[in-house]
Amino acid sequence: MVQILVIDDDAAIGQLLKRTLTRQGYEVTIASDGKEGLIQAQNLRPALVICDWIMPRLNGLEVCRQIKAMPELATTFFILLTSLGSVEDRVKGLDAGADDFLCKPIEMYELQARVRSGLRLHQLSRDLQMQKQLLENELAQAAEYVRSLLPAPMNVSSVTIDAQFIPSRQLGGDVFDYYWLDSENLVIYLLDMAGHGLQAALPSLSVMNLLKSKKLSSINYYQPSAVLKGLNETFQMTDKHDHYFTIWYGVYNRVKRQLIYSSAGHPPAVLFSAKPTPLKTPGLPVGMFYEAKYVDALCEVEPSSILYIFSDGIYEIIQTDGTVWGLDAFIDLLADCQKSWNFDLSWIMRSVQYFNPQDYFDDDLSLLQIKFK
Repeated sequence: MVQILVIDDDAAIGQLLKRTLTRQGYEVTIASDGKEGLIQAQNLRPALVICDWIMPRLNGLEVCRQIKAMPELATTFFILLTSLGSVEDRVKGLDAGADDFLCKPIEMYELQARVRSGLRLHQLSRDLQMQKQLLENELAQAAEYVRSLLPAPMNVSSVTIDAQFIPSRQLGGDVFDYYWLDSENLVIYLLDMAGHGLQAALPSLSVMNLLKSKKLSSINYYQPSAVLKGLNETFQMTDKHDHYFTIWYGVYNRVKRQLIYSSAGHPPAVLFSAKPTPLKTPGLPVGMFYEAKYVDALCEVEPSSILYIFSDGIYEIIQTDGTVWGLDAFIDLLADCQKSWNFDLSWIMRSVQYFNPQDYFDDDLSLLQIKFK
């Protein structure tokens, strides 16, 4: 049975409303003042509240504000009962969170109609809230599935790889992977699909599966630029979808101690040896233009060097003054970390969080740390 709470210090009006609404099939509870009304609202969680404006021990505006501030009562429909008829008074009521008004003296047919209307809106709000919760649960499960596909840390004689992945509030498009092409050559890549939600995550997983299965036809997987060219030809934007992504892709030869790499609109990787060296090649994001060109670059990797590969979510952080923290600031942070003998990725991420004024990130962020032995 639908629960309605009436809050009014006039006992006669309270009883009149209860009798009228009970005849309509509703379960009605009466509270004689604002404080009692708040207690009853928390206990009963009514679908609808009818509350007098002018009362001792909390007036109707304050009751409305406090009820609307309670998450468990967010969908409760609130009707202010008032003899105040000015526009200014109604604005005050709306600002406090009131959903509707009833003017004294009360016309019973109008009361019944407004209650029916309010309960319909309450049910719609509850349905939307439930759908939102279901969607959030499904996105969380999908995000956990994406996380389960990401590679475990690697620790072998020639290289150690660790990773941090922090999804945004919703499912996003970051994925990364690393695996051996043969006993000497290690593939390392990170891609960032434009957008959020399933529409970004699903194409990312498609790219990941395609690369791991090596099913790009006639592609030399030891040549990063050829891989990016094959991806660009395979994942072109069309009228049906507008997906594109940035990617940094490298192949490390542990015997020659050489890293060949190519990038497509992605932030530079940073190699720390004697000094920090950005590693980036020119190239448009994959999917934008079929005729896009990609090139390779080669660097020597000294023992004890450390390579960082990351998505732009780790440094595109809006500060409280409206400015963006930025890539240069993030590279400076990485450089400072190298001066500490016991730093790790968790330490770096805590440092990044220090510059984030929110308790969440607006975009997915991924960070790979590759230590060359």
